[in-house]
Amino acid sequence: MPKGSNTPVPTTALRVELGWRSGPGVPDADASALLLVGGTVRSDADFVFYNQPAHSSGAVRHEGKREAGGRVTDSLLVDLARVEPAIETVILAASSDGGPFGRVPDLYIEVRDAARNTVAARFDNPGATVETAFVLGEFYRRQGAWKFRAVGQGYDTGLEGLATDYGISVDEPPQAPPAPPQAPPAAPPAPAVPTATTPPSAPPATPVPRSAAAAPSPPPTAAPSAEPVRPTKVTLTKAAPSVSLTKQGGTSGALRVNLNWQVRKQFSGWARKLGRPAALHDDLDLDLCCLYELTDGSKGVVQALGNAFGSLHQPPFIHLDGDDRTGAVTTGENLTVNLDHKQHFRRILVFVTIYEGARSFADLHATVTLQPQHGAPIDFSLDECTVPSTVCALALITGTGSDLVVQREARYLVPERGVSPQRTVDHAYGWGMNWTPGRK
Repeated sequence: MPKGSNTPVPTTALRVELGWRSGPGVPDADASALLLVGGTVRSDADFVFYNQPAHSSGAVRHEGKREAGGRVTDSLLVDLARVEPAIETVILAASSDGGPFGRVPDLYIEVRDAARNTVAARFDNPGATVETAFVLGEFYRRQGAWKFRAVGQGYDTGLEGLATDYGISVDEPPQAPPAPPQAPPAAPPAPAVPTATTPPSAPPATPVPRSAAAAPSPPPTAAPSAEPVRPTKVTLTKAAPSVSLTKQGGTSGALRVNLNWQVRKQFSGWARKLGRPAALHDDLDLDLCCLYELTDGSKGVVQALGNAFGSLHQPPFIHLDGDDRTGAVTTGENLTVNLDHKQHFRRILVFVTIYEGARSFADLHATVTLQPQHGAPIDFSLDECTVPSTVCALALITGTGSDLVVQREARYLVPERGVSPQRTVDHAYGWGMNWTPGRK
């Protein structure tokens, strides 16, 4: 596409790929996205980049870098169907680290249908020289449909300048206080009884772009704590849907993903509308499953159906421990992820299907808990189901190099007639796998 041109794109899951040729002295680059209303972000939460890899709506996720054959790609997954109605434009940007884009050869941005892996749009070589940040393209609404425009607008102020231009507040480096004037030496004081003091608290830091971050100051010397700091439970919500496993101490060992549920003994809303009793029975059978994609490009599913229970100590390093039919808190359905191999994970989508005993998730109380072996537990509850759904995406775990980010999904999906729940969740998240019928 030439600069300034536009083309329609499908309203589905799209993979936006920033790519360039690697080599000695070539700067690194990072993809990012800004979701705009009236030309600016509503808050810093509308900025998706490597330090804030997922938007609260689930519409945009930073997937991370891959290197193969002398080329490097950094990609974003953009699900246009999940973009909030107020959002008018999704800016697709890039920033360089270690030099200007004039030293980044064969730079391009490509938009692909994530499920079919077909190219919907591509923009090559924006004509970079001294720029350290670029708006390479944008998705925008036009008459109820989405289009992609090749932009090619550069900044010589880096990601900080680009972000500020769209309303992002960037932390300024703290100024060192002036040194106090030296006082004349005084007589040595009498020995004092040592007392414990509490250092003043500092406001929490917000993530800032790499190019805007100040060099860390040496930590103040403080008295040792009387008791060790213990990790506390993290509850994910719509307002705070994601968390870093590293920040919670979950860097190694086993990560157990548990689903437990309870059934309300009453008629479901959908059953009442259809004029028949709810189909939530004591023999309700839910199946906890996951789709996985590893950094080597291999993909698959772990589930009880077809006895695809996975493996903990060889790829995919994910194991389903059984098929529970009770939903009890102490058992339920459990997936275990081997965090000792976290560098192999590109993304893991945990989901649940109704195998039998119900026509939808209505009147079902379910809780998802992720328990790292060496960190704080992470949990969230599912919202009330108001659609005839038989498959629910629970959580998306995305690899960002040395870290894994857990994103609450809690997204009920409604399969089309004749389409399996597995194929439905595959299409919604752009996995692109082939499916055949199976049984337990």
